[in-house]
Amino acid sequence: MMLPYDMPPYRPPSEAYSVLIRATRGCPWNRCTFCGMYKDERFEIKPVESVKKDIDAARAFYGPNVKRVFIGDSNSLVMKPEDLAEVLRYLYEQFHAIERVTSYARAKTIRRRKLEDLKTLREAGLTRLHVGLETGDRELLAFIKKGATPEQMIEGGRKALEAGCELSLYVLLGIGGEDRSTQHALHTAEVLNAIDPHFIRVRTLVPYPGTPIFDQINEGIFTPASPKTLLKETLTLVENLNVRSEFLSDHISNLVDLNGKLPGDKPKMVAAMREIIAEIEEKPELLETYFKPRDYRCL
Repeated sequence: MMLPYDMPPYRPPSEAYSVLIRATRGCPWNRCTFCGMYKDERFEIKPVESVKKDIDAARAFYGPNVKRVFIGDSNSLVMKPEDLAEVLRYLYEQFHAIERVTSYARAKTIRRRKLEDLKTLREAGLTRLHVGLETGDRELLAFIKKGATPEQMIEGGRKALEAGCELSLYVLLGIGGEDRSTQHALHTAEVLNAIDPHFIRVRTLVPYPGTPIFDQINEGIFTPASPKTLLKETLTLVENLNVRSEFLSDHISNLVDLNGKLPGDKPKMVAAMREIIAEIEEKPELLETYFKPRDYRCL
């Protein structure tokens, strides 16, 4: 089936029912060692008129009563603020029932934007930003070539919140491997506590062929975290969170489903993880019962 217009190739699972609009193509950074997305895409900021034509095509295809829209690709905030604001206003003109417009963004890009520009985008209708934190550990951020420090992550996250946007931060379980799991969990909790985002969404590292981290595993530079280490890492992360965030394990890559609203649900989340860890320590064969087959976790 031919697509009716130029759609983003990726979107967060929480945007499964959103109309997809492409404002940029590819990723302006595209150096993260764990990421296999956008590798065949040459980065481009689309002209505003081109994006408007896609919005027109989306309206003709989906009708006028769309409620949710996701703007791709990886970092729409690299557009000139006035251009992105024009796109947002046009969206709302064409879809009068919109309740939510979201986008991926890099914390470092948010940090560079003037607060008044971010507020203008929020007033134009940008309601939520999806940002990949991955880890709050300084050493690991450099190792995975994320291109940002913990301080920059915090500043960008706080700035998004100050502008009035909802903030969804992504944590990559296992990115510290077997050796640096604890420092990953502890320092990630520190950064999350400093930001206090609306949503914390966890993913588990699945090394893809062709990515640098996949090669590092084959070369013996990086040792993937074992399932037991991943469970303990998750427990350490939750134990050290002091936020008012919604914690979501909303991806097939994760070993167990752990969801809750913090801080209220923290005791039962901690208890659930401790129970699972105790069970597998007593009966290691239960690993196959609890966990999805690894072959399917990259879907």
